[in-house]
Amino acid sequence: MAKQTVFVNQFTDGILDPNRQMLGPVKDGGIIVANTAPGCWGPMITPELKGGHEVTVPVYVEGAEVGDAIAIYIESIKPTSLVVASGNDMTIVKNYNGDPFVDAKCPNCGTINPVTKLEGIGYESVRCADCNEDISPFKFTNGYTMVFDDKKEVGITLNKEAAYAAAKNARENMCIPDNSIQNPIVNFAPHDIVGNISRLRPFLGQLGTTPSVAMPDSHNAGDFGSFLIGASHDYALTEEELKKHKTDGHMDISRVREGAILIAPVKVKGGGVYVGDAHAMQGDGEIAGHTADIAAIVTLRVKVLKNLNIDGPILLPVEEDLPYLAKPITEKEYKIAKELAKKWGVKELERSAPISFVGTGVNLNEAIDNGLQRAADVLGLTVPEVMNRATINGSIEIGRAPGTVTVTFLAPVSALEKAGLYDIIEEHYKLYD
Repeated sequence: MAKQTVFVNQFTDGILDPNRQMLGPVKDGGIIVANTAPGCWGPMITPELKGGHEVTVPVYVEGAEVGDAIAIYIESIKPTSLVVASGNDMTIVKNYNGDPFVDAKCPNCGTINPVTKLEGIGYESVRCADCNEDISPFKFTNGYTMVFDDKKEVGITLNKEAAYAAAKNARENMCIPDNSIQNPIVNFAPHDIVGNISRLRPFLGQLGTTPSVAMPDSHNAGDFGSFLIGASHDYALTEEELKKHKTDGHMDISRVREGAILIAPVKVKGGGVYVGDAHAMQGDGEIAGHTADIAAIVTLRVKVLKNLNIDGPILLPVEEDLPYLAKPITEKEYKIAKELAKKWGVKELERSAPISFVGTGVNLNEAIDNGLQRAADVLGLTVPEVMNRATINGSIEIGRAPGTVTVTFLAPVSALEKAGLYDIIEEHYKLYD
């Protein structure tokens, strides 16, 4: 029997597998409350995890069938971590086969995805449980440890002494959930940037629906997913298989935050909504490769949109996050336009509304092409028309380098209505006539 509210405190082993049992089901219109684990760095130094992240076990949504979509309303994101650590990475080649996120190995005893233990503080503290070899596939080129104020408004980066003090209680300071198996990255105590001040603006790096074939969670996207093409491990895919099965749940788009709506494709029965990889803040692009990973309590509301048949996510950001040219036309602007139309003999003005399509690819150019094509396919427009509209009525913004973008623009209401998207957009942006 479907539940109005599903509480989630279980995590995957880094693999999103449509053949594994989901939690729930949650009612169409119901709530998912998740205690999420920190994303990138902790799982990256935990070879037992096979996906580079540690996301929640997916939740089955009542009534969601293949070809539908699920609108995921981000009701709240409440950071729980007190201290975090992050930075730019380098890989340790001897500690993995081919893909450091998926196929870690112990260089001494040869165990694949070995269980580890922590011994001491610093970059060599992650050890193989069997032979005690230094086993982390990743280390920092430049890293920092950051502490937050009690209200989670501001963070500052720590010096060596403070970073080491925080590392002595790393798991507690990060508020890592009980069921998470990741090693706490604060245990590395990076301290290359000291005394920096940053504002918090939490968002979700991972949010979406389960792909239709088993794949590592961080690779459920067009850029990171390219590492699966021809890979030597069990989750290898062809290029066509990746395009068909992925749902682009790994976006790292800073606009996927409290108050936004993400519309995700349904490629398996029940959808399988999962969440994780919350971050404290990030500018466009996640240029360092990583940002401040946090644990968080996340509340989501889900709504099934029947027969939408989208290939990838559509984002409805909060209005202040919309590009200037993609904000809804105001009453004052419409009045000016109406006078101009009368003067020049234009009998009818187009009604428009904002929409943002996520595009992913091996690089940013391919991601842009993907986002433009998705917009054209959903709205029944040509790609050149979408290009024009994104130029004069919107913007293309980097979600993550190397290959995640948003194509945002004011779309014709007639096209949005035909696609079955206008009602949710009208409600979200309060575009009532």
